[in-house]
Amino acid sequence: MKTGIKQLIVIGDSSVYGWGDSEGGGWCGRLRKHWMDSQNNPILYQIGIRGDGLEKVAQRWYSEWKCRGELRRKLPDGLMLAVGINDTAKIGRIDGRPQLSQDAFKFGLEELLKKIKKETFVMVMGLTAVCENKMPFADCLWYSNNASSSYERLIEECCLELDIPFLATFQEMKRHPNLNNLIMPDGIHLNSHGHKWLFEKVSNWPSLKKWANS
Repeated sequence: MKTGIKQLIVIGDSSVYGWGDSEGGGWCGRLRKHWMDSQNNPILYQIGIRGDGLEKVAQRWYSEWKCRGELRRKLPDGLMLAVGINDTAKIGRIDGRPQLSQDAFKFGLEELLKKIKKETFVMVMGLTAVCENKMPFADCLWYSNNASSSYERLIEECCLELDIPFLATFQEMKRHPNLNNLIMPDGIHLNSHGHKWLFEKVSNWPSLKKWANS
């Protein structure tokens, strides 16, 4: 049984911000509006910054989380992390170095999740697919589905090791029969259809529903 209105911080990159979804404000914005239909649902803070990778999120998560307690001595009850795709991008050329190597990404994510878990309940989102034939993004960044798949596996491994709820998203999205219709012309950002697809997955995620209703 609920003991009060919960607060959830969703922190990450442009996907959390809702870039590309002029209709619903992104999957996270759609979830916020969906929860607003009932006064008993959690209050959601949508904190996404375009271009952010793991290192930038690791630098700002604590201050973002700690300053959003609405009541005296009451801090947010949960944090959902959605980050990683920007770390996969190879710089300058298709066989260039990634923004953050796989080893560095896994180590940094483990350390970040340990810190968050000490403070609040944490859940983690997987990554999304890309349209490789639209690369390079911004004339200098090469995203690929192989990289997204590999980095999502690292995210899942970290969550399994630390007993943290994880929502896999990449493989199902990659298999979508109309994948190109979910992604903006830039090849990486979800459009309104893509954000709606992701919202439906998140809003029906058993781990999130259990947390929200407990």
